[in-house]
Amino acid sequence: MVSLDSDADGIVTLRFTPPYADNDERAYLDALAELGRREEPFLLLTIFGGGGKLSQAGEREQALWFKRTRAQFGALCGACAIVRPGATEAMADVFRRLWPFPISLEADESAARLFLLKHRRAA
Repeated sequence: MVSLDSDADGIVTLRFTPPYADNDERAYLDALAELGRREEPFLLLTIFGGGGKLSQAGEREQALWFKRTRAQFGALCGACAIVRPGATEAMADVFRRLWPFPISLEADESAARLFLLKHRRAA
């Protein structure tokens, strides 16, 4: 299941979690496209269940999205918290090299939200 939601704190939450479905890859890539169209500052919370995988074509589309949106995404996103089973600092370091904002691996959604709120920009 994939969802993309925004809350009053400026946190945009991207979830890719069980139960997984056949259309999840397309839904995930569409959610990335929607993130790329944002024009206002935000904080990103990503919650991955660890089981959803992208096809080779999906990986390519994701990589092209990263490249295409890097400047705007880097300017608008204040921080990113990743909640994912088995995530490692090496994985987080890949994202840290890609984007200029703070990125943190967190054990759960509550800890991730606390990290993000510390990086909220003043209105």
